[in-house]
Amino acid sequence: MTARAATKQDADWIAKLLVQRWGGTTIIAHGEAFDLLALPALVADPERGLATYRLQGNDAELMSLDAVSPGQGVGTLLIEALADVLREQGIASLWVMTTNDNLAALRFYQRRGFELRRVRPGAVHEARLLKPAIPDIGDHGIPIRDEIDLCRPLL
Repeated sequence: MTARAATKQDADWIAKLLVQRWGGTTIIAHGEAFDLLALPALVADPERGLATYRLQGNDAELMSLDAVSPGQGVGTLLIEALADVLREQGIASLWVMTTNDNLAALRFYQRRGFELRRVRPGAVHEARLLKPAIPDIGDHGIPIRDEIDLCRPLL
């Protein structure tokens, strides 16, 4: 299994995966809507996973991470490949946002060097104004309310 930059040939598969996993190609984070198809991406071949990200000055933000079959190292491969790409560009840190209910993501990211940095209480209520399809209840029956930012230093 390898990770590589996404190409135009991946566009149909990427769109299908995003619709399947996220209910569309647009996500809401920090009160903004992001079209994941417009962002740079890495693909785990053959069609095993996807990571989309955006650059912001000396930082990058992981916008989505999807493994077609979780538990097989795809997410870790994509995180490490992205960290390598970003280091080569001189990017100092990689950020990711998740929600308070996503205990699996909180565990996953912290085990891979991410540190809790910020909580935005009630932010998901604001996000629902932009994307009403965001459910009220998430993993483990936990109400989805807050955004949580984690950061992994790269340099």
